Amino acid sequence: MPLTVKEMMEAANASVERIDMARAAEILGQGGLLLDVRDGAELQKTGRASGAHHISRGSLEFSADEALKSYDPELRKDRPIVLYCAAGGRAALAGKLLKDMGYAQVYNLGGFSDWVNAGGEVSKE
Repeated sequence: MPLTVKEMMEAANASVERIDMARAAEILGQGGLLLDVRDGAELQKTGRASGAHHISRGSLEFSADEALKSYDPELRKDRPIVLYCAAGGRAALAGKLLKDMGYAQVYNLGGFSDWVNAGGEVSKE
């Protein structure tokens, strides 16, 4: 039976812990990776969280698979990953994908506005 977006979101939210800025700062302070999964056009328009690494949601699978030439070494299965997107939905789906691929420590910070509203610094580069 085909899945609906609602069902996919429920599974993602059940699998990937939603965290606040204080918990994100703790994880990042211990060497975690802050990962922006928005599209490039979104980053150009708003900037990104300072220190965030960018891999768009659409290419995450190819960047996360160590067997591929497109693998991004910033993604390590022993490194906690804190994801964010525009509102939190893509971050949840991306987090579930990473967990399905064997990444154990994956967290959803939510949206870029959550970062900004909590006083997170923004980089325009």
